[in-house]
Amino acid sequence: MSTTGITRREFIKCSGIVGGTIFFGNQGGLAMNNSDKSKVALVSTQDRKNGVATSIKALGINPVKNKNVLIKPNFNTADQTPGSTHNDTLVALVEEVWKMGAKTVSLGERSYPLTREVMEQKGVIPLMEKLDVNIVDFDDLAEKDWVKVDAGDSHWQDGFRVARPILESECLISTCCLKTHQFGGVFTLSLKNHVGVVPTTRHGYDYMRELHSSPHQRKLIAEINAPFKPDLIVLDGLDAFVDGGPATGKLAKGNVFIASSDRVAIDAVGVAILKSLGSNGQITKSKIFGQEQIARAAELGLGAASPSDIEVIPGDENSHAYRDKVTAILNQG
Repeated sequence: MSTTGITRREFIKCSGIVGGTIFFGNQGGLAMNNSDKSKVALVSTQDRKNGVATSIKALGINPVKNKNVLIKPNFNTADQTPGSTHNDTLVALVEEVWKMGAKTVSLGERSYPLTREVMEQKGVIPLMEKLDVNIVDFDDLAEKDWVKVDAGDSHWQDGFRVARPILESECLISTCCLKTHQFGGVFTLSLKNHVGVVPTTRHGYDYMRELHSSPHQRKLIAEINAPFKPDLIVLDGLDAFVDGGPATGKLAKGNVFIASSDRVAIDAVGVAILKSLGSNGQITKSKIFGQEQIARAAELGLGAASPSDIEVIPGDENSHAYRDKVTAILNQG
């Protein structure tokens, strides 16, 4: 049964929370519509507010109108951007979502240290209170609200768990950074950002230990994304780590924002941008769709299957040259 035209709550009801478990696999309607290319809007900018607004506008979609919106940031730690989502980006995104007609806005995350401590260190809590945003600390979720995803044909030993607010969100927005990942991920863009929807340790099992010790780490990252689909992803690439990461690393100025509703496409374009910035050998010497995160996500039908499935759209007149450069790298693979 396709999920096209039904709400995510209906999808969860139809496709498999059975006894509190979702059954893993290619979830039918999660695949992109191959009759149309996945659009990635690109904005050349040095201003975060402009980057957020212009990239979303260029996509020509409004998935938030009259919806309860949940925003998933990159708050793995409180490290300076791109180690974590910049507060200006988050504020600009919230303001834009309100302008687009959201019914309610919430912020949900599970960090590596205690989530609330990370948010306090970043000064996020008072900012969100001013903007009438409800904070959903995944650390505070009851055991029953970490929904089991059965292993199926995944590389997880016994499946994994996903925060119920993510699965039941009426409109899910993910905002991520542009960076490499020195601890096995290779890069951390939108797919990797969703590691934060899986618990560190719950029901007596350490999920993060399995993830970071597995020889299939990058495939596991992709597989986390199978049970849900963001309605919008906004990537802040003003600052990038081209080596090291995810918390600290070698900095470069990307001066770019990209936005899409396709996680695979936005990660492919993000890797192309990292290539353009002279990133490390794991990025520059590998084919984009040969990267395990991207290849596995494409295999699961989570988005674009090749560069030919992606259209990079310049967000404004000043972004054409940047778009052309990135598109050329993307098409080279």
